Amino acid sequence: MSTPVIIDTDPGQDDAVALLLALASPDEIEVLGITTVGGNVPLHLTVRNALIMTELAGRTDVEVHPGCPGPMSRPLVTAEYVHGDTGIDGASFADPSIGPSTVGAVDFIIDTLLARDHVTVCTLGPLTNIGTAMQREPRIADRIDGLVMMGGGFFEGGNCTPAAEFNIYVDPEAASHVFRSGIPLVMMPLDVTHRALTSEARIGAFAALGTAAGDAVAGMLRFFERYDKERYGTGGAPLHDPTVIAYLLEPELFTGRECHVEIETRSELTRGMTVVDWWGLTGGDANCLVMREIDDDRYFELLTERIGRL
Repeated sequence: MSTPVIIDTDPGQDDAVALLLALASPDEIEVLGITTVGGNVPLHLTVRNALIMTELAGRTDVEVHPGCPGPMSRPLVTAEYVHGDTGIDGASFADPSIGPSTVGAVDFIIDTLLARDHVTVCTLGPLTNIGTAMQREPRIADRIDGLVMMGGGFFEGGNCTPAAEFNIYVDPEAASHVFRSGIPLVMMPLDVTHRALTSEARIGAFAALGTAAGDAVAGMLRFFERYDKERYGTGGAPLHDPTVIAYLLEPELFTGRECHVEIETRSELTRGMTVVDWWGLTGGDANCLVMREIDDDRYFELLTERIGRL
């Protein structure tokens, strides 16, 4: 049976690839809806980009629900310096021919979780929508089978500040709410995604598919990787967000450890840091399965094979 999921996202080229991976895998993943949040780019663009991906995948049956434009208690920080002005620069897309749902993301999350059993939530951006939904309706925490997120880092540090990964940094209060909720959590931190770098061969495999989706992914990733190449001198860029969907499809690709994780919300120096007690130094109860290793070759094979179905 397929796993029913809500995908909460802020596309972003890597979010876009994650959406395509999920939409290309209906036998394993039932996408109940896509909720968008302000993050990599402002909300109106994350909505547009999600709609474009549903059209590209031929899955306009999956509705897009606009969510929170900014964090629970802070101004929005965006990342056009990584993703470009549209968030999905690198490929040419027409404006979507469909519009978003009239049901907002927070209402959709609450209503769906109260009505459906065994729903998994996948978060690819800041946790604002989920944190807001839990504040508005605390009962939903007990209704979530699991929450798989891309966010955080520990041995790798941060990519937005020396201490913090972008998704957590943008709304640390929402992240703290989620990590204290008791929901079964799985975290894909930078420690995993930095082991899954693009390369010319890996991007070329998408281009070689000879499809609109393959061409779009290749173009987006060629643009996306330029930032990390310039900033860090790496041969490619970490393909962060699809790890969340890959975990649902092939969890054996990843290895990690159950840890106690806290979110720093008060320090200006380390705001948004995921404080991962990897070695069990505090004695705190484990609240998150934190991944550290990935079979990166198989990961890119899975991405190429599934996107090749579109």
